[in-house]
Amino acid sequence: MMKVILDTCAILWAITEDHRLTPAVRAVLETDETEVCVSAISAGEIACACDRGRLELDRHWKRWFRHYCELNGWDVLSVDLEIIEEAFSLPGEFHRDPGDRIIVATARRHELTIVTADSRILAYPHVSVLWDRLL
Repeated sequence: MMKVILDTCAILWAITEDHRLTPAVRAVLETDETEVCVSAISAGEIACACDRGRLELDRHWKRWFRHYCELNGWDVLSVDLEIIEEAFSLPGEFHRDPGDRIIVATARRHELTIVTADSRILAYPHVSVLWDRLL
């Protein structure tokens, strides 16, 4: 069984059926052999995008996020002290974005593969990513 965590953009693309989520990646997400997780930080990133006018949803972000996680059977992983400690002590060089740091840390702590198109995460050698293996 493959266990993955969706980056925030991958969450949005999976829900909106955006073409940037390739058919190969979508097929992996839709198989019963894949356990799909999301980080609770993604709810915060979506809330911030809504507040800044960068994202418009058909309902309040809280209801939207919970609805689609439940609909898709995605496990929401909490951000706890261990995740924060990992996020801010990642090995090697990694950029400062706290959301990305938390998603990467969550992937490392739970041994998950990240589904992302983010070039900064794709270039980070200390985490497994799905995107570049399927493109």
